[in-house]
Amino acid sequence: MKSFLLQFFTWWSGQTLGTRFNTWRNGEFVGEDEFGNKYYRTRGGRKDPALGIERRWVIYNGEAEASMTPPGWNGWLHHTVDVPPTQEDYKPRDWQKPHRPNFTGTPKAYRPAGSTLASGRRPQATGDYQAWSPGS
Repeated sequence: MKSFLLQFFTWWSGQTLGTRFNTWRNGEFVGEDEFGNKYYRTRGGRKDPALGIERRWVIYNGEAEASMTPPGWNGWLHHTVDVPPTQEDYKPRDWQKPHRPNFTGTPKAYRPAGSTLASGRRPQATGDYQAWSPGS
C-alpha cells in the first residue's frame, strides 16, 4: 500500500502513477540491466510525431539517479546505438572496469590522499614547492 501511495506523491523513487499508466499503454519492454533498471520503448518501435524518432525511457530500480545507467544502455537511450545491449554480443575489453554509479556526496565517494574529507591525518608537504615572492 505504501509503494502505491508513493507513486502519487513522489517521482524520485521509482515511477509515478502516470509513468506506470503510460508504460502499460504505450510501452514495450526491451530489457533490464544488472542494477534492476527496466528499459522501454514505444510499442512496435513507432516514431513519435513530435520527435521523429521512437521514445525510449528507463524506470529506475529505487532512486532515480542517471549515473545508475550503464554505458551500453545509456547509448541506447540517447539513440547513439540502435541495438539495445540485450540484443548485441558485446564483450568488454580486459582494461575496462565494471560500471559504477556516481558516489559523490555519499560515504563511498572518492577522497584522495590530502583531502580534508579523507580519513586520517593529512600528510605534510614534501618540500618540493617554493612559494613565489614578488621581486625575486
